Amino acid sequence: MTQTTQTQQRGILLSEAALRQVKSLQAKQGQDLCLRVGVRQGGCSGMSYMMDFEDISKITLDDEVFDYDGFKIISDRKSLLYLYGLMLDYSDAMIGGGFQFTNPNASQTCGCGKSFGV
Repeated sequence: MTQTTQTQQRGILLSEAALRQVKSLQAKQGQDLCLRVGVRQGGCSGMSYMMDFEDISKITLDDEVFDYDGFKIISDRKSLLYLYGLMLDYSDAMIGGGFQFTNPNASQTCGCGKSFGV
């Protein structure tokens, strides 16, 4: 099985640039944290993305865990219904830089790229 095939089986995909950035941010926190990715009601298109570091001890049985070389991304199953197949990327461009979400489940997205509709 190739690396690409294994990556495609993950519910939330992470680019190399995004992985480097989250590991860098995690190191600055000085703790063994995971990244929680989810959705909530709101934003210009109806739902908005949320992501934040969280202590690994807060992972529950209702969470899906995706491992990237020892770094864990977690998402609750309800959010994963809207996020499955999401590609999380990162760009350090001066204009339009930061984390970018490419969601195959979104029927519409707003101009800022931080909210979507299904």
